[in-house]
Amino acid sequence: MAFADDAVEIRAQGWLRVALFHALLERSLETALQDAVGLSASEYTVLEVLSRQRGVHHMRMHQLSRATAMSQSATTRLVNRLEARGYLARFLCVDDRRGIYTELTDSGTELLAKARPVHDNALLSALAEAEALPELVPLLDLFGPRPQQPGPGEE
Repeated sequence: MAFADDAVEIRAQGWLRVALFHALLERSLETALQDAVGLSASEYTVLEVLSRQRGVHHMRMHQLSRATAMSQSATTRLVNRLEARGYLARFLCVDDRRGIYTELTDSGTELLAKARPVHDNALLSALAEAEALPELVPLLDLFGPRPQQPGPGEE
């Protein structure tokens, strides 16, 4: 069934490609992180985002929600789980007592250091898998250059 409007068809195909690409990446990251360090891909994302806060390593919940592309309720549930496991801590904002900051603990920083190479290797593997799917190749540029894989007999 074709759409009457070519632009609608192009957007629909684009969305399907993005959804397929996301599912491929998510599946690879989820499996690798869970098996190696006991984190979900979403949990890893929260730890990673917090670690990248220049010098402070903390954020307000609404900022963390936006930075991780999760709803505020999903972010809160995730932060609760990570806090219960000792990877995050929350504290009141001194400027605005209604605001709550979330930050990495030392345990969270250590776990993230173990998880980063797992995440990177799983991501590289998923991107290599995506290279075999012509409909996903245009999306690979979003990730910048990737290391060249040795060809047959080139190691």
